[in-house]
Amino acid sequence: MSVEKTEEVRVIEAAAPPARFARGWHCLGLAASFRDGAPHEIEAFGTKLVVFQGADDGQLHILNAYCPHMGGNLAHGTVKGDAVACPFHDWRWAGNGRCAGIPYARRVPPRAKTRAWICLERNKQLYVWNDPEGNPPPPEVTIPEIDGIHGPDAGQWSDWTWNSLRVENSNCREIVDNVVDMAHFYYVHYAFPEYFKNVFDGHVATQYMESTPRPDIDLGTLSAEGGLRSDASYYGPSYMIDRLWADVGGGVEMESVLINCHYPIDENSFMLMYGAIVKKLPGMTDEQAADAARLTSDGLAVGFEQDVEIWKNKTRIDNPLLTEEDGPVYQLRRWYEQFYVDVADVKDEMVRRFEFEIDTERANAAWRAEAEANLAARARREGS
Repeated sequence: MSVEKTEEVRVIEAAAPPARFARGWHCLGLAASFRDGAPHEIEAFGTKLVVFQGADDGQLHILNAYCPHMGGNLAHGTVKGDAVACPFHDWRWAGNGRCAGIPYARRVPPRAKTRAWICLERNKQLYVWNDPEGNPPPPEVTIPEIDGIHGPDAGQWSDWTWNSLRVENSNCREIVDNVVDMAHFYYVHYAFPEYFKNVFDGHVATQYMESTPRPDIDLGTLSAEGGLRSDASYYGPSYMIDRLWADVGGGVEMESVLINCHYPIDENSFMLMYGAIVKKLPGMTDEQAADAARLTSDGLAVGFEQDVEIWKNKTRIDNPLLTEEDGPVYQLRRWYEQFYVDVADVKDEMVRRFEFEIDTERANAAWRAEAEANLAARARREGS
């Protein structure tokens, strides 16, 4: 009796998420949110940090949150001068990590020092530098200045909107994968991605996209009336600047800048943050620009909530089974790997320039036919 050979089945491979956290600048939020005279606790990189503003020097500082004396949480203490005071015994820690004083002690122990994290203020945001090797940030990987904040026409832009969302049971790689994922824009974000190209070069990964909204999905006021052009670049492992030009009807184009950023809480969770600024149209008041920025941010919120719902219920997969239209997933992950290895182990294939443009014609033809069928079915239901 002959036995038919069992057809080979693709088996998902998934190693544990890396316990190491990515080397690079990580945005912690709007700088103004830390300037209220109180210490702030940040859960990141598998530990807790404290962010505080020196009362005298006005600078923002980031230290390890736990006091080396007896383990008190400095984020629950108070700011005294240019130091943060522990709520347990009032040991005071300066922004450089050195103990600035112990009120009840004759002297400060010579080794009284905690870790001071390198930080940067730019674009009205606060960033912290993480490097498992302890090296300072090279100047060529710094966060670029956004023209709408630092440029000569900065006064023509709204202020930032800002939102944060804690994502549990998911690794940071899931959000970065979206850089190359053309198809999910139709199924998750309800758009026709008509042009889609990726460029990876050094520490920057860019997605160029032109899209139009799906007519069979009612997005209310959250969808641009016409086309949308997006130039979105990750500068390092966790901070994306997305420059957008949206056709809002009547031949009017709205220009905005979106921020999509995150920092790891631990290997299985991260803090996702996003915000927007909008360039004022002629005759637009500050209030109208702020409303436009909020509307843009609302659209971001809807999109990220859709993504998060996917991430919460999917499995990690290291060997995805792909078609040509799925984009350069493996190449992106090689680029992303540079942030998880020692600098000496960064390979040329991780950082050399790579370009890939997806042919979207067939996909959009199929999707438009599906959207038209959905509209026809809706019309029949409403007419019956």
